[in-house]
Amino acid sequence: MKTMRLKTKKSNSHNKKSIWKRMRKYKVLYLFLLPAIVFFFIFGYIPMYGVTLAFKEFRFDTGILMSPWVGLKYVEKFFSYFQFRLLIRNSFLISFLKLLFGFPAPIILAIMLNEVRAKKFKRVFQTVSYLPYFVSWVVVATIFTKFLSPHQGLFNELRMAMDKEPIFFLGIVKYFYIVIVTSDIWKNVGFNSIIYLAALSSISPMLYEAASIDGAGKWKKIIHITLPSILPTVGILFILSMSGLLRAGYEQIILFQQPPTIPVSEVLETYSVKVGLQQGQYSYATVVGLFQSIVSLILIVTTNKIAKKVSDTSLW
Repeated sequence: MKTMRLKTKKSNSHNKKSIWKRMRKYKVLYLFLLPAIVFFFIFGYIPMYGVTLAFKEFRFDTGILMSPWVGLKYVEKFFSYFQFRLLIRNSFLISFLKLLFGFPAPIILAIMLNEVRAKKFKRVFQTVSYLPYFVSWVVVATIFTKFLSPHQGLFNELRMAMDKEPIFFLGIVKYFYIVIVTSDIWKNVGFNSIIYLAALSSISPMLYEAASIDGAGKWKKIIHITLPSILPTVGILFILSMSGLLRAGYEQIILFQQPPTIPVSEVLETYSVKVGLQQGQYSYATVVGLFQSIVSLILIVTTNKIAKKVSDTSLW
C-alpha cells in the first residue's frame, strides 16, 4: 500500500514538472491564450458574485453586496410556486423538441452540401442558409407572423383561395410547438452546419476513391465513411447541447407568445424575465436563473460521464 502511494506521489510530481516544463517551452503560444483568459475572467467569472443575490433581500440603496441575507427564503418560494411543475414541463418539452429536430438538421444539411459538386450553387446555397442566423429574433418573429397571420397572411390567403377558413396559427396550442421548432431550425441550421462542414473537409478523399473502386455508391459512402468520420464532432456537440435542456430561448418564446398559448409557452426563462424585469423581484428571478444553471451543469456532467463510458468521445 505504501509502495503504491509513493508511486502515485512520484507520478503526480512528474506530471506537474512536465506540465511546467511544457509551459516554459511553449510560453509564447500560451501567451496567445491570455486575452481569452482575461476576457472570461472579467465578463464570465467576476459577474458571478451576483449569484449571492439569490440569498439576499435586494435593496437599491445598498446594492448587491450590502443587501441583507435572507437564506433560502426565495428558493423555498420558487419550489412552492404553484406553476413550478408546469414551468419545468414546458421548458423541458420545448428544449427537447428543438434538440430532437434541430440537432440532426445541420448534420443532414452539411452532408447534403458535401455531396454537391456544382461549386457556384454550393456557395450561393451556403450563404443563403447562413443569413437567417444573423437576423434578430424580432425580425424572424415578424416574418413568421406575417406569413401565418389570419389577415392577409400567405398561408391563410392560400387556404381562402381553396374556400377554407383562415386559421390563427400563432394563437392555437397545437401549432405553437411546430412554429417554435420550425423557426428555430430555419434560423440556426445554416450556421450550425459550418462546424460539420469543417469536420467533413478533413476526411481523406482517398477513402472515397477506395470505396468507389470497391463499388460503393453515394449512400454507402455516407454510411460507412462520412458518418463515422464526423461522429466525434457530433458527440462533442451533443454533450454541449444537453446543457440546454431547460433553456428554451426566452427571446424566441416571448416574441411568439400569445395569450391563448401561455399555458404551453411559459418557460423558466420567460418567467424569470417577467418576475425580474417587469415585477422588480430581482432576488427571486436570480433563484430561477441559478436553478437552470445548476440543472444544466448536472446534465452536462452526467452526459459527459455516460459518453466517456460508452464511447471514446468526451469533453474531459
